[in-house]
Amino acid sequence: MNKPEKHILVCASFRPSGEAKGKCHRKGSGDFLAYIENEVIDRGLEEVLVTSTCCLKQCDDGPIMVIYPDNIWYGHVENEEAIDAILDAMEDGEIAEDYVLE
Repeated sequence: MNKPEKHILVCASFRPSGEAKGKCHRKGSGDFLAYIENEVIDRGLEEVLVTSTCCLKQCDDGPIMVIYPDNIWYGHVENEEAIDAILDAMEDGEIAEDYVLE
């Protein structure tokens, strides 16, 4: 794989010990990974990489998704509808304002 143009980081609330804890994990962010990856493939976004992360320290707004290199942080990504809105916006070069963290 070439260096991706976009990188989607999904907070999975992992702690340094490798244990998954925290709000993002409890709200199912780990379960969203397969959905996001499948959507990326179905949309033909070959230049996008999806990765789960340790805690992103935004627990009050979790689950969290971050799009790099744009440095767009999304919060309250709690369902497929939110993910679809974020991916639609990313494809269009826009921001899904309903979920963006300021």
